[in-house]
Amino acid sequence: MSSIGLVKFALVAIAMSKASFLIPQRFLHSASQLTLAGLWGLTFLLPQTLAAPTTATIPPPNGVAAQSNANYEDGYLLGAGDRVKIDFFSVAEYTGEYQVLPNGTINLPLIGAVPVQGNTLRQASNAIAVRYQPYLTRPIITISLVAARPITVAIAGEVNRPGSYTVPAAATGENTNVPILTRLIRLAGGTTQAADIRQIEIRRQRSTHLNGSEVLKVDLAQLVQAGDIQQDLRLRDGDSILIPSITTVNLNEAQRLATTNFAAATNRPLRIAVVGEVNRPGPYTLSEKPEAPAEGTTSVGANVQVPTVTQAIQTAGGITQSADIRNIQVRRMTRTGPEQLIPINFWSLLQSGDLRQDLPLQDGDTIVIPTATALSASEATSLASASFAPNRITINVVGEVVKPGPVEVPPNTPLNQGLLAAGGFNNRARKRSVTFIRLNPNGTVTQRTIEVDFSESINEANNPALRNNDTIIVGKSAIAGITDTLGSFLSPVTGVLGLFRLLGF
Repeated sequence: MSSIGLVKFALVAIAMSKASFLIPQRFLHSASQLTLAGLWGLTFLLPQTLAAPTTATIPPPNGVAAQSNANYEDGYLLGAGDRVKIDFFSVAEYTGEYQVLPNGTINLPLIGAVPVQGNTLRQASNAIAVRYQPYLTRPIITISLVAARPITVAIAGEVNRPGSYTVPAAATGENTNVPILTRLIRLAGGTTQAADIRQIEIRRQRSTHLNGSEVLKVDLAQLVQAGDIQQDLRLRDGDSILIPSITTVNLNEAQRLATTNFAAATNRPLRIAVVGEVNRPGPYTLSEKPEAPAEGTTSVGANVQVPTVTQAIQTAGGITQSADIRNIQVRRMTRTGPEQLIPINFWSLLQSGDLRQDLPLQDGDTIVIPTATALSASEATSLASASFAPNRITINVVGEVVKPGPVEVPPNTPLNQGLLAAGGFNNRARKRSVTFIRLNPNGTVTQRTIEVDFSESINEANNPALRNNDTIIVGKSAIAGITDTLGSFLSPVTGVLGLFRLLGF
């Protein structure tokens, strides 16, 4: 065979190979009837729409992040109402957007309805490619999610409004995103202060190709502390979410939880109770207070201050002088576990500024302030000047003063100032000393005589700081005492003399 013949033979072989790759399978049975010349021309005349792939490749769906779970090839299961875009490589007339019908199928050209309910995007792509094999040899098909359907999920445990929710997709620019976990928590009123955000469970049904369900563990504390966005999982239709109660309250995490964007909704009145050593114990309704906007900003989107233990105590009139602020207790009901007992030490708040002790409150909390069994003078002074102490205290000044009776004074007012608040000594008073009586927290009564010196600074010995219900007794001077005694003896005589004068004697 000449060299020219060899070249022609090679070209014909190549043409036959190319034809077997490009011609639809329904035409291949007649390939043996084609002449070599026909095959030669076919290599140039075959339409490009029949060019076909080797594999079906699926990129990540538009706007939908893949789940970090090894059981799924991608993170979304198709269902009725989803809108997808199907790209057919080199077949532009088939490429377009399609709706998943209520029966869970997609209606496509030539092949009709293809079931995709419960399939991942990759699984749906493979199923469609198989259906097109009789028409396109090994077609290249890619599927992307254009608009996600609303999903129905359930949430229970430590949220303010547990139940079932139908959540539409959230549109952001041109992308449509599947609802995420924190968005659903916000729809459910936010987490309670008793929530354990480290142990959230999501029970999820597997795809149609896998049986049963699985439980995903989520740690939203990693999202809050380290910005781990993978913890904020994208939800699927039929997910069940459980947020358990925390067993031991960590004051650091309690403060952090109250400031997250998935915490309890703002501007919600809280019903709480304050009992024990406060001036007005009982139930109260607290409102969240908006914080003042920073200079140069508007009040739109201003932060909201969640009510805390100090706000509740202030509303209840402040603590009494007998309060044991080292052993305050917050009793908190939970939705999924036993009642929580949270110890609070306000002495640490006063001495070292430990703001963790000022626990954010939630609806239904009860604050218990016990009675102190022992309280030193320095501790009582610090306690009386605290922000959660009452603004005024009542003392009793009796005896020889200008205005005897109950007197209201600021906390930690010294004894000398208490006397002046009652108008000071009258002209019958014993001005050198007074009797000072105090009811102690343990129930005992202390009585002592204190020398009065108005030049004395505050001190426990001669000018003590006053506490609520302290009593100061100002006695009579010696002259006033003698005058009163003589008056009592002479009063019958003066009465007789007066009668004689009345009768004209």
